[in-house]
Amino acid sequence: MKIDILAFGAHPDDVELGAGGTLAKHAANGYKTAIIDLTLGEMGTRGTPEIRRKEAEEAAAILGCAFRENLEMRDGFIRNDEASQRLIIQAIRKYQPEVVLCNAPTDRHPDHGHASKLVLEASFLAGLRKLETNIDGVMQAPWRPKKVFHYIQFMSLQPTFIQDITGYYPQKIASVKAHSSQFYNPNSEEPETVIASKSFFDSIEGRAREFGRIIYTEYGEGLIAKEPIGVDSLFVLK
Repeated sequence: MKIDILAFGAHPDDVELGAGGTLAKHAANGYKTAIIDLTLGEMGTRGTPEIRRKEAEEAAAILGCAFRENLEMRDGFIRNDEASQRLIIQAIRKYQPEVVLCNAPTDRHPDHGHASKLVLEASFLAGLRKLETNIDGVMQAPWRPKKVFHYIQFMSLQPTFIQDITGYYPQKIASVKAHSSQFYNPNSEEPETVIASKSFFDSIEGRAREFGRIIYTEYGEGLIAKEPIGVDSLFVLK
């Protein structure tokens, strides 16, 4: 299955928090989108891998994704090594995305920065003809995404551009709340974390509204590009 936008996240819920509105909007406009999580989030303070897998599937369905997969790397120990790169390369060659989304270049959780560099480098390597990979003994053709963009996570980073998600913010929040084990629940007996605090959803909305304000719309999501972006016309810009 060929995918238009393939979003990678170090942990289940990373993509929803950083680019859920972007995926929802593109899916609604006929683009094929999908999510690949690198880990099961097994080191998370709350929930279990089994619960988180179920939550992740529900969240992907809310966003209209064609599928969601998990590469089952070690949570907390994501490394940009050859073995990890080959897993990403196999996925990129299998689904041939035009655009790849991945974690923030630097962030509070070390896995985010590590995953960001891993996916960025693997996206380039996936286009090298002499780098051979196969799935079930079938050789894969090289494929390099046209663009790789980083979504913004816990830390406030300067976006290269802002995606208007007005009209899709409720869908984004619904997908985040599908990860119910991870966020605020007054009846939960699990330890409180930064993202499980009562005010965390206020901060998500505040950032989305701030990005929206900058581009004169209601809600937005910031994305970071590591290379220049070309446009056909100045009139397609907000």
